[in-house]
Amino acid sequence: MSFTETNTSAPRIWGYKPDAEMRAAREAGWSRADLAWERLMERALAAAAQGRVRPAVRLFRLADLLSRIAFPAADLRRATAPANLAALQFRRGALEEAEGLQARALRIWAGAAEQVEAMQIAPRSRSSLFHLRMEALHRETFHANLKTRVGLIAEEAGETLRNLTSGRAALHRHASRWRGEKPAVFDGTRKVLGACLLLLDA
Repeated sequence: MSFTETNTSAPRIWGYKPDAEMRAAREAGWSRADLAWERLMERALAAAAQGRVRPAVRLFRLADLLSRIAFPAADLRRATAPANLAALQFRRGALEEAEGLQARALRIWAGAAEQVEAMQIAPRSRSSLFHLRMEALHRETFHANLKTRVGLIAEEAGETLRNLTSGRAALHRHASRWRGEKPAVFDGTRKVLGACLLLLDA
């Protein structure tokens, strides 16, 4: 394979290409890996929803590898792909492998409360100058309320992770909420919500 062919196929494999969203993410301080991981997870979840298990597993494994290479050890996103792989392996009867993946995800998720508290919150785009002023005047309250809300979502994700190999019905929705919950800004809340909501629903 020539260098040209490899370079052309890289965006398809790694889930991103140079585009307006990538430029906005980079300008906000995100690395290419941050958005590439998010896109890989979205593609994997779409494949799983269509019953295409093998492509889903391949994409989750790529996302897992990328997260371990590019993200800090305590980053909650490092738990999400292993959790999804655990769910898929459990479904096919590979209980030992599923439990190993689940244990890895849970070790990372043990620090969820600290990660929520430490997440960087960027100003939100608002529809009016009034909303911008209100956010500026009450920033501490806004941040506290947002952390409380994200913290509750992180607790739900933790319950899902603990339930992965139980055989019981799913307790919470995750992937089906991602589109509506995904922040428009590229900040810490988007990273944490990605970790929480880019999980298989069942």
